[in-house]
Amino acid sequence: MTIWGALLAVHILCAVIWVGGMFFAYLVLRPSLVVLDAPQRLLLHTQIFRRFFLIIWHAMPLILLTGFAVLFGEFGGPANARWNVQVMMGLGLIMSVVFVVIVFGPYARFRRTTDRARMAANIDAIRKLIGLNLVLGLITVVVAALSQF
Repeated sequence: MTIWGALLAVHILCAVIWVGGMFFAYLVLRPSLVVLDAPQRLLLHTQIFRRFFLIIWHAMPLILLTGFAVLFGEFGGPANARWNVQVMMGLGLIMSVVFVVIVFGPYARFRRTTDRARMAANIDAIRKLIGLNLVLGLITVVVAALSQF
């Protein structure tokens, strides 16, 4: 295995964790929370967000670093990279910005408030932004798969 293979493996693993985590949370976990009372749902969201965002706070920079390393190390920079690599890099940067907006926007407000209505509004904002990132992440996966043909 070359250094580029190892970097690509870390890159893909982090992407799977991020996109897979959003997929699970959005399509499995969230709909299942209806069986809990509102206070329990809020408490569970507190635990879920704390854990998941901490993991992504580490995975997201690794995705960017390994992506840039392969971009410059293997392709010699964006000008020499195939279209799909450029699209993946662009989508990855957008997803990273959306994640930072979530963490420092609605998630920060969610953590600061004790008002249930405001907590619910922040959860809704987080849900919408995670939905956006999930769509972007799935598109990125499709673009990556298209590069193989």
